[in-house]
Amino acid sequence: MSRAAAIARAHSYFDSGEFLVDLRRRVAIPSTSQEPERAGALRRYLDDEMVPSLAPLGFTSRVLDNPSGPPFLVAERMEDAAVTVLIYGHGDTVRGLDDLWRGGLSPWALTVEGTRIYGRGTADNKGQHSINMSALRAVREARGGRLGFNAKFLIETGEEIGSPDLRRVCQDLCDELKADLLLASDGPRLSAERPTLFLGCRVRNTDSSGCELA
Repeated sequence: MSRAAAIARAHSYFDSGEFLVDLRRRVAIPSTSQEPERAGALRRYLDDEMVPSLAPLGFTSRVLDNPSGPPFLVAERMEDAAVTVLIYGHGDTVRGLDDLWRGGLSPWALTVEGTRIYGRGTADNKGQHSINMSALRAVREARGGRLGFNAKFLIETGEEIGSPDLRRVCQDLCDELKADLLLASDGPRLSAERPTLFLGCRVRNTDSSGCELA
């Protein structure tokens, strides 16, 4: 498997329109955590979209109820490899504000205009974890069904309301979520013309196992 082959597969996935098909389906689920009446959509995003999408990549998933807020999804694909990657994302968005979108646009319908893609979650965060999932697929296909590393997902649905119980879930699942690399695709871009990449994450108050205590 060459790096070029995996990149070519990723380009093909985007250029063929498959990426937009997947993203359109995800944007159509009105999973805003800021509107209590849409709470069912948060669970539906995990049950009906994330679990079936991760299964063909070889992930075993489970959805965790959260008594303090929206649910979480935890998934893993283990290859008995030396390196484990934990990927973070969130499936919730800010409120739709449906009436404030200009004519021809809707928060829950993906619309492409030139090089711009409109719809709630296209950038924050459905588009971002969709890109990560497509990258895993490209590597897996290029390597004949293997990634070459263990992979885990943690997807929450309450990030836009302060991530209720995210810390508790990470503490409770410390051993299960343990990884060598955290890939957290979230946050603003400093420039629309170029990707923003931060090469660090602050961790505090941990014990010898690396579990956060506070």
